[in-house]
Amino acid sequence: MPDPASQPQQPLVEPERLDLRSMDIAEARRQELLRLFPEVRTEGGKIDFDRLRLALGEAVDVGRERYGMNWPGKADCFKTIQTPSMGTLRPCPEESVNWDTTENLIIEGDNLEVLKLLQKSCLGKVKMIYIDPPYNTGNDFIYPDNYAESLQTYLEYTGQVDSEGRRFGTNTEADGRFHSRWMNMMYPRLYLARNLLRDDGAVFISIDEAEQANLRHLCDEIFGQENFVADLVWAAGRKNDSKHISVSHEYIVVYARNMEHLKERGIVWRHRKEGLDDIYKAYARLRKEHGNDHAAVQSGLKEWFAGLPDTHPAKAHRHYSCVDARGIYFPADISWPGGGGPKYEVLHPRTGRPVRVPSRGWMTSDPDKMAAWIADDRVHFGEDENSVPCIKSYLSDREDSVPYSVFYQDGRAATKRLRDLLNGDYFENPKDEGVIGKLVEFATEPDSLVVDFFAGSGTTAHAVLDLNKKDGGNRQFILVQLPEPVDPQSAAGKAGFKTIADICKERVRRVINRLDTEDEGRLDLSGNAPRPDRGFRVYSLAESNFKPWQADGPKDGESLGKHMFEHVEHIREGRTEDDLLYEILLKSGFALTTPIETLTLAGRKVYSVAGGALMLCLERPLTLEVIRAIAEKKPERVVCLDAGFVGNDQLKTNAVQTFKTKGVGSFKTV
Repeated sequence: MPDPASQPQQPLVEPERLDLRSMDIAEARRQELLRLFPEVRTEGGKIDFDRLRLALGEAVDVGRERYGMNWPGKADCFKTIQTPSMGTLRPCPEESVNWDTTENLIIEGDNLEVLKLLQKSCLGKVKMIYIDPPYNTGNDFIYPDNYAESLQTYLEYTGQVDSEGRRFGTNTEADGRFHSRWMNMMYPRLYLARNLLRDDGAVFISIDEAEQANLRHLCDEIFGQENFVADLVWAAGRKNDSKHISVSHEYIVVYARNMEHLKERGIVWRHRKEGLDDIYKAYARLRKEHGNDHAAVQSGLKEWFAGLPDTHPAKAHRHYSCVDARGIYFPADISWPGGGGPKYEVLHPRTGRPVRVPSRGWMTSDPDKMAAWIADDRVHFGEDENSVPCIKSYLSDREDSVPYSVFYQDGRAATKRLRDLLNGDYFENPKDEGVIGKLVEFATEPDSLVVDFFAGSGTTAHAVLDLNKKDGGNRQFILVQLPEPVDPQSAAGKAGFKTIADICKERVRRVINRLDTEDEGRLDLSGNAPRPDRGFRVYSLAESNFKPWQADGPKDGESLGKHMFEHVEHIREGRTEDDLLYEILLKSGFALTTPIETLTLAGRKVYSVAGGALMLCLERPLTLEVIRAIAEKKPERVVCLDAGFVGNDQLKTNAVQTFKTKGVGSFKTV
């Protein structure tokens, strides 16, 4: 059969164009609704709400008066959410630490735009979000005059484009919409943040009494009142700035992405008692030696406990020395607390005879429940029926404890530690990295992704890095911080910091240096153990590397001619190949830390992303040989520069047919 790529004079077939917008939130919601209720689709592919009401039956509230919250600008919040971003995140390797190996990110930019850009790559992947947003005290947050044009406003604010009068300004109490402006700022960001959370994820939001009530109402609407977890009280010591009551606490408002998943899998609330990590390490070693021989593992664990000095923290937990398929347990009391419990017959599983009944009776009055425990191997029996059975109390169940809703921070201590780390007072009122570390420990597994899009001085990254060292975890973080200028006459300005984002990056660098110094000579450098991820990639928000065609622009001859001339070269001046590469990754839904391999195929540079799931060729001109070479790799998706086909429409048609013949699922140009 002739090769379709070699057939001449085929009619022009255009590949798809890569969508350079961030996720279209409204369209995604419409498609999900049509998937759930295909019967509501109209002939034009829209939604018939009358049919939707019929499909939902009595679940639809059609009354005019209903409980809810409204404020000036709320409708515009939804327009903001539904407007895709045309921005990109430009890589800054020179500002990064361990660029080639790290999976951590620090992103400079307006967090609204960044959250939009992360929708495709981080959707449903984040275990925990912690944010410390502006408390709306009257001068603590900058806000765009026209937040519907956030990217344009941001570019003007940072001097990337010429200003047309828009600016960022403080929100003062003299403004007639003081609270409304704050809610207009928060609502879209929380809405987009919710999309990033895993089903078992949670968000932690620091706030004080100025907006705590409004924040609860916002979160009730966005996350659902049923997903409220708790208001944590963060006591920070007595203040002397009030004539009436000295308010000496703040709040951390906690909401789950889906409370039903928390009931099944839980916010981990991981709080290991001292010494338990050593027990787990000993258990892991014994399992490696003896596999599923639980008796041998149990014997080895008892010998390990016996060999510990009395001062060792794990010695206090030596009663956890039994092992079964579930793990480590100790035989706990199975009797009714206080006595007077039921005394029904229970048969020994090996002898078939009734076992001794505890003098206080069984701990459950339901014989069927006891039978279920036995069938599930949760009851520890002796050699025969002459001993009283025990209930198995697993170490994995006892290692987690529910935290109290009130905890304490000495703000002065956190400020002093940051001052010592940076060698100066460069950031006011930093959050305590130890407290944030506890929240991260409570709420994440060791390989979780943590996001903070009001990063400030980088406390969350500091907490994650410290915790990873403490428990050997490999949590990753994504920080987002507006490059808000510091006062040149302040201590930070005089020290050379230009923005808050600069302070954040420097803090995380110094934490990494400190941890590496502490670990000198202790890490396994043989390659047998993974190195801790102590690094971060820096990206900065900018307008797309590709000039968008303004279809709704002026149609007069002069304006149209000028616009066409500008698009002879549709890549912005000064943009690098790496800039293009990472924008295509981002807009294609790949994480910014996805592994990339550089190949040479038919004399052209080709990028292989995620083991060949996506292949990119940014070379021009393209050749039939490189098209065939890429197709032979059989990637799932291919993206090329449209400029690579300039003046060769036949090659473009051949490329479409070649990729189709080789089973490539998607071929797009940009």
